[in-house]
Amino acid sequence: MSKLRVGMISFAHGHAFSYLHALLALPEVELVGIADEVKSRVEGVVTKHGIAFYEDYRDLLAISDMDAVVICSENAFHAQQTIDSANAKKHVICEKPLGISVAEMERMIAACSDNGVQLMTAFPCRYLPAVINAKQAVDRGEIGEIIAIKGTNRGSMPGRWFVEPELSGGGALLDHTVHVMDLMNWFTGSKVNEVYAYAATLFHEELKVDDAGMIHVKFDNGAFGVLDTSWSRSKTFPTWGDVTMEIIGTKGTISVDSFAQKTELYSDDVGRGQYLYWGDSMDHYMVKSFVDALIEGKASPISGEDGLRSAEVALAGYESVKSGQPVKLSS
Repeated sequence: MSKLRVGMISFAHGHAFSYLHALLALPEVELVGIADEVKSRVEGVVTKHGIAFYEDYRDLLAISDMDAVVICSENAFHAQQTIDSANAKKHVICEKPLGISVAEMERMIAACSDNGVQLMTAFPCRYLPAVINAKQAVDRGEIGEIIAIKGTNRGSMPGRWFVEPELSGGGALLDHTVHVMDLMNWFTGSKVNEVYAYAATLFHEELKVDDAGMIHVKFDNGAFGVLDTSWSRSKTFPTWGDVTMEIIGTKGTISVDSFAQKTELYSDDVGRGQYLYWGDSMDHYMVKSFVDALIEGKASPISGEDGLRSAEVALAGYESVKSGQPVKLSS
């Protein structure tokens, strides 16, 4: 069987390095090139692994026998790069958030559909062992019908382009809503119809974007959700952040601490505690699921629509912050 030929567009987002290692570990994949307008971001990996480098991503897309691309650029560039990739007949896995407006995400989805290519949103948290086990328990009916979910995705302030609104599209409310909101959508099997949110700059006064946020949602099936999206972890915190959920059902409750598979290390040399995660790599399994779907001719397991449904909640959250009122989402 011939290998799936994959390229990567931009290493602006740090997740690209993990996705790179996942691709290199799969024998059914051939990595044909990396495109990045900032060569210094990728010079080390293209040299180490002997991968072709392209300054302009459109030159990478011109490779006629390349099958798919992984996009990890700044949020503001996701839409155009995805649409260009679709028009070049390349399947796409795009870093979250899928886009920074509902209209552009709809264009991305339409472009991929019109060109007969897959669009997968990068939501690796679906592949965490704790999340998988909790989803299976919910599907077996062990806690009855879901009434409410309380979640957190509290992280440290990432800096760089993440805090430049023209590149990021928003602050913590956008950056840290989408992962756990996707899990809430997935677990409830329902769509958010109302959003009420709070966002502010509380931890880093110099920022031009919000670094604190709370988002409240109502689902079509009657369930409620609340999520802490703040960049509230200090530089000395042992890890970048967390992904937790308390899932309350009519017959019971499930607590999910996604990164609890860790060893705690206290080092005088480092000067702070460290959490060393030893669980299975969510990024590896996410990339593998994308590759497997393409090879088997199946739909990608996490769609562009999934990315839109998650990101539109965060975007509605910003509308709610401005108005001070709940915001209704279209059905």
